Amino acid sequence: MPPITNVYIDGFNLYYGLKGTPYKWLDLAALFDRVLPRNDVQRIRYFTARIKPQSGDPDGPASVARQQTYLAALASNSRVSIHYGQFLASKTYARLVSPPPPPAPPTARVHKMEEKGSDVNLATWMLVDAFENDCDVSVLVTNDSDLAFPMQVLSQRLGRTVGLINPRGGGHSQSLLREQPAFKRSLHHADLAASQFPAVVTAGARRLHRPQAW
Repeated sequence: MPPITNVYIDGFNLYYGLKGTPYKWLDLAALFDRVLPRNDVQRIRYFTARIKPQSGDPDGPASVARQQTYLAALASNSRVSIHYGQFLASKTYARLVSPPPPPAPPTARVHKMEEKGSDVNLATWMLVDAFENDCDVSVLVTNDSDLAFPMQVLSQRLGRTVGLINPRGGGHSQSLLREQPAFKRSLHHADLAASQFPAVVTAGARRLHRPQAW
């Protein structure tokens, strides 16, 4: 029997891996059925935060609408659950990489946007599912070194099988690789292209259209 598998996705890490590609209308269930053909993918946990429009950003409301549409499309599949952190926006001063000559100040006031809580939520659900024997294999989709310690606990303390998928291309985080995942791979454009939602997704009584900008 194929191993029962749960997938844990760092949503913002995946999003930045998709930036600049035409593959943002991504069907996660189709993707991981394709990427993990020898596994029985029973559960996909997607960790993200609802973005907020920023003052002065003309695309802000449209960005929020695109995200809401995508989250609704994801939720139309019973294998996918969405877990929310918080999106925090503030204004602060940051030092310029190339400051102007004095007497101009070397800093500028900037918008600072942070996503809080998703890493903790992801690590917690990985551990809870392992303790409850909810799966045989845990697959972590991120390239964020902050998640190295939960990987270590799962594999070394709990003896679980942990796989690693880098959603951003390029090399894997060395901190994550030091935890010796059972397997590792990256997402390729062929996988993404073959795993798009249809142009219109039916979610209950709603018809969700792929955003034009995607």
